[in-house]
Amino acid sequence: MNASEDLAGMPLAQALAELDSSPGGLTADEARDRLERYGPNEIAERRKHPLLVFFGYFWAPIPWMIEVALVLSVVVGHWADAVIIGALLVMNGAVAFTEEHQAANAIAALKQRLAATARVLRDGSWISAPARELVPGDVVRVRLGDVVPADVRVLGEVSFDIDQSALTGESLPVGRGAGEALFSGAVVVRGEGDAVVYGTGANSFFGRTTALVGAAGTVSHFQRAVLRIGQRLIVLALALVSLTVVVSLLRGNPVLDTVEFALVVTIASVPVALPAVLSVTMAVGARKLARHQAVVSHLPAVEELGGIDVLCSDKTGTLTRNALALVACWTAPGVGEGELLAAAAAASRAEDRDPIDLAVLAAAGSAPAGTVERFVPFDPVTKRTEALLRGRDGLPQRVSKGAPQVIAALCTGDPVVGEVNRVVEEYAVRGHRSLAVAGTRRDGAWTLLGVLALADPPREDSAATIAAAREQGIEVKMVTGDQVAIGREIARQVGLGEGILDAADLGTEGTTDVEAASLVDGADGFAQVFPEHKYRIVRLLQGRGHIVGMTGDGVNDAPALKQADAGIAVAGATDAARAAADVVLLAPGLSVIVEAIRQAREIFARMTSYATYRIAETLRVLLLITLAIVAFNFFPVTAVMIVFLALLNDAAILTIAYDRVRGSKKPAVWDMRGVGTLAVALGVLGVAETFLLFALAVGVLHLDPDLVRTLIYLKLSVSGHLTIFVTRTRGPFWSSPRPARPLLAAVVGTQLIATLIAVYGLVMTPLGWAWAGVVWAYSLLWFVVEDRVKIAARNWLERHPAAAPSTLTPGADGPRPRGIRRAERNAG
Repeated sequence: MNASEDLAGMPLAQALAELDSSPGGLTADEARDRLERYGPNEIAERRKHPLLVFFGYFWAPIPWMIEVALVLSVVVGHWADAVIIGALLVMNGAVAFTEEHQAANAIAALKQRLAATARVLRDGSWISAPARELVPGDVVRVRLGDVVPADVRVLGEVSFDIDQSALTGESLPVGRGAGEALFSGAVVVRGEGDAVVYGTGANSFFGRTTALVGAAGTVSHFQRAVLRIGQRLIVLALALVSLTVVVSLLRGNPVLDTVEFALVVTIASVPVALPAVLSVTMAVGARKLARHQAVVSHLPAVEELGGIDVLCSDKTGTLTRNALALVACWTAPGVGEGELLAAAAAASRAEDRDPIDLAVLAAAGSAPAGTVERFVPFDPVTKRTEALLRGRDGLPQRVSKGAPQVIAALCTGDPVVGEVNRVVEEYAVRGHRSLAVAGTRRDGAWTLLGVLALADPPREDSAATIAAAREQGIEVKMVTGDQVAIGREIARQVGLGEGILDAADLGTEGTTDVEAASLVDGADGFAQVFPEHKYRIVRLLQGRGHIVGMTGDGVNDAPALKQADAGIAVAGATDAARAAADVVLLAPGLSVIVEAIRQAREIFARMTSYATYRIAETLRVLLLITLAIVAFNFFPVTAVMIVFLALLNDAAILTIAYDRVRGSKKPAVWDMRGVGTLAVALGVLGVAETFLLFALAVGVLHLDPDLVRTLIYLKLSVSGHLTIFVTRTRGPFWSSPRPARPLLAAVVGTQLIATLIAVYGLVMTPLGWAWAGVVWAYSLLWFVVEDRVKIAARNWLERHPAAAPSTLTPGADGPRPRGIRRAERNAG
């Protein structure tokens, strides 16, 4: 048994003595000394030495193929080929290492923005400190929605319900009381109180568990689709290259030269840059999202975010300002306003930073009339707070504030309770939120003291943002725990419509799931929502074929956030909600979410553009070489030319991650049929135009075969990169925002190099500037034709849509309901 396990089991008083601590916590100096002694409260990641990571890029199937080609070049004595192939090998390793390293650094930087904080007692005052700075002996405050920041022992007579399923596999929350241990990483689902830290970092229960298991990565639907494209391209390359090898050997060509050429063609056809392009595109996109105050917790969530067509949005802080203020109050007969506010203030606590509590305390303006001896924090089940107050006369009194219907039920013997509904309705019509307050008489019976009206007006940008969301094909539905009248008034002010559904109606006896789904689909929003309603709303919308984004901020929102295709934790969300979400917002307001969706669709457009380009280029090179060798026994390009093509293509294509694109006005859905059709059309057209050039050069102009090869090399290089500008737009190539400078500079730079190599004949027959000009003019002419073919192919696809139902999208193994995708990712 190690030291932290001893501290977990021994009597609390003895544990405090061992920790040299007390319920009063530590001083800043003591905490600083212990931080140096015990180290940060975090699990150190095991990282390989950078050199080992770099050399790892040379130990995989694709590098092996390049290395075999290098050896064959040396054996045959093709020294120029060997040098260039070696350069390709090193460049691929260096580019992959650099870009993956930058992507990893980007992710680490983003995760730092999500670093947890804890309320800790230092020098007798409560402060917020990074959880990584907690040390044994610190006293921390843990409350509803917190992820326990370290292994702690409960102080005082309080009780908690703890969800530690992620640690122990227990499916139900477990109860914990005074002196008992709470493990780091568990989620507080009920209760609030203080606790003393006894285990941090690797010495915590979570740390010891983490040392035994590795983290599993998740792969999005788009990643699976693109990787599947890569696998199919490899199979196609091997099949066609095998055919060319057999035909070439049967015709008596040298064995080593044939095998070397075949290897190099295979290397050029394999999408070597595919993993790097994917990670760089998503990492760059994630950095852009972060600049808009939306942090993606894991990169594959970009796809789901871009595909949202229904967004269930929180009201408070998202559609409204989340700046509650007391605007009116109604007092029961015989109760003064000061008495009402004093009781409400006693049932509030400033250190929790709860917006309702802060609004009440600001209105009360002075300390409660007595000493608060016990405080029961707000619970989403009971929907109220309670305090035991010792008045100046020494007599105890209990006070409570909370939802009006809950407080009214508490005061069943008070005849004035009948007024509550009327008062609440009057406030609701004006868009005010009501909070009822009650206290006990000397006989212990509860009596109603009054109702407070709190106002949280809409944000100035909410109406414009909702209109912008509709233009993007996103339907916004408001989700609020407030009453229907309040929800309807706020919805009217922000332009959502007044079709606000009482969430309780979803569970009405006799209502089938089909009927409930129809109600949910047609509603503008939902009021009086409980956490279980949020989860059901998401499931019902997904059952109707929608890709659903759900916002949330509390621990009880976690199931809905996990179930949604894109779970979004709003600004100020609890640690539990942030852990369950795909995207965490760092700023309030709906505009942040809509901007994040727009950015995600742009990222999706970049990746789709790359997938189309990659398929078209592979078909173009493979079919050209195969047909030329099989039909004419002519090698249209040499092995070193193919190496140059691959080298320059990979150097430029990575910059597509930085391109300016126009995202879809509709939810982004991966369309394998559309991508495949367009890529095949462009690839086959590319082969036809190159064969026409070959026919003209040989049959009409009677050029030397070696000069023809240089001609075709330059044609493949120029046309290949021009294809990027065809695939990056849906309409004519000039219809989209101009290309980003990195992409334009990369393409111009690589094609200048390719032209100089061809003109001056570096390891090939010199072409000269005149023929180079002819090739450029020929390629630009066909570039315009390719652009028109692209538009024709898209028009054909629109006139002949896929027969699959709209509620299905293609998955790794065929169509799957959209709502299942998130569950698959969670299981992954």
